[in-house]
Amino acid sequence: MDRADFAACIDHTVLGPETTLADAERVVREAADHGMNACIPPCYVREVADVAPSVTLLTVVGFPHGQHAPAAKREEAVGAWDDGADELDVVVNVGRLKAGDDAAVVEELSELVAAVPVPVKVIVEASLLNEEELRRAAAAAVDADADYLKTGTGFAGPATTEDVALLSEYLPVKASGGIGTAEAARAMLDAGATRIGASAGVELVEEF
Repeated sequence: MDRADFAACIDHTVLGPETTLADAERVVREAADHGMNACIPPCYVREVADVAPSVTLLTVVGFPHGQHAPAAKREEAVGAWDDGADELDVVVNVGRLKAGDDAAVVEELSELVAAVPVPVKVIVEASLLNEEELRRAAAAAVDADADYLKTGTGFAGPATTEDVALLSEYLPVKASGGIGTAEAARAMLDAGATRIGASAGVELVEEF
């Protein structure tokens, strides 16, 4: 893997509650300069969609807890796509999973995936789940015809290579949370991830 291939795996991210429009614009420009993708809050997608057309622009849905009403999540997803998002990272309803209500999880995700013509990653918040729950979350994403699994939002805990390896049995995986060095990113890729979500995208690429 050369620098360009590595950079193409990185979703350079800014999603904190204090994120400004200027922050979102900066991250998109940095992504363009370094050959990365960019992940920004949904409220800014329309305003930055044309800042760097070559950049794959991601945003989040149901962020950060995933417990929005299903119709609200679906509407948010459609709105983000209409605004110019190329991919959507959707937070699963962890409470539904822990309660064993897998059917509700699949139904919610299926309707959302069907509502948009862009790739959908399901954020499973792996650090909050045991192995059995994590496998059920992954199976729900498969049943819903999602495109990727994502380890977490980054707010509940760091990504682990063990979780990446497990999830990669089901779908392509985006590892996200606590990945601050190129070495850590390489470990996730070696474990089976195909994408890396990181706020330190520039540092990762330059270190690589």
